[in-house]
Amino acid sequence: MARRRRAPRRWLRIIGRVIEVGIVVVAFGLLLLWCSVPSTSALATENPTTTAFIDLRRAEGGKRFELEWKWRPIGKISRYLRAAIIYAEDYNFYRHDGVDWAAIESAVESNLEKGSLSIGGSTITQQLAKNLYLSPSRSFIRKLRELLIAYSLEDNLSKQRILELYLNVVEWGDGVFGAEAAARHWYGKSAQSLTPAEAIRLAIALPNPFKRAPNIRSADLTKKSVRLTRLLRMQGLIDEAQERATLDAVGAPDVKTLPARKRVVGAGSAAEPAPPPSPSPEPEPSATEPTSNGASGEQPVTTPEATP
Repeated sequence: MARRRRAPRRWLRIIGRVIEVGIVVVAFGLLLLWCSVPSTSALATENPTTTAFIDLRRAEGGKRFELEWKWRPIGKISRYLRAAIIYAEDYNFYRHDGVDWAAIESAVESNLEKGSLSIGGSTITQQLAKNLYLSPSRSFIRKLRELLIAYSLEDNLSKQRILELYLNVVEWGDGVFGAEAAARHWYGKSAQSLTPAEAIRLAIALPNPFKRAPNIRSADLTKKSVRLTRLLRMQGLIDEAQERATLDAVGAPDVKTLPARKRVVGAGSAAEPAPPPSPSPEPEPSATEPTSNGASGEQPVTTPEATP
């Protein structure tokens, strides 16, 4: 009887030791993970001289690699491109703190339905973290590092600085990094001079500029282009004439423009304002590079509450 009573106690002690060791190992792993997060505070006033993705492409290309990369402050990047990037990549950019958990949950559910193991749902901040410090490989540890770096970026930088960094380091083709290089590579003009249609084509090329390059046409990409055109019009960034020209340029000539907002005149009824006029070309900012945290003075892109 005594031996039978001791056996359960022995197993309880063994299980307790295993749990203790497991907790220590997990805690040590989390500590190492936290220590691996790079310092991001310097990015508030300094532009990176390279990125993890640039180094990776350079290693892959060897001597044949040709880097196209020229930094531009956010005020010298088309407002159409800035808005289209947010609408296409991170609809809640100005609402989250670096990680959009609702988007991740939705992406996980979608992946489970499709039988995919990828997580997805990355925000602009997470993509910036990946481009600056990580790699395109997929792993649970890499994703955890991405989340931690994203929170660090949000703690140290303003939203506008994060957007500025992202627009200047994201990849838009083989050796083509940043909005300025992309605009000149694909359209032969500066990033500030992009038309709404050109900005939309660049926006939907992300996050895979090789399979969805601006010169590739497909029904799915045209559908995305139409949606972004609608959003630009809804926010007053383009007028009806520009919307028509943009729809034609992205390959949707049969799609009708949104109806113009009309003033309703009547007793006790409020007049609904018409869409704001199309913005004039942005003036050359006087700020010198690099742009400091929030120094550009640019107003954030607004996002409508519901997509069409």
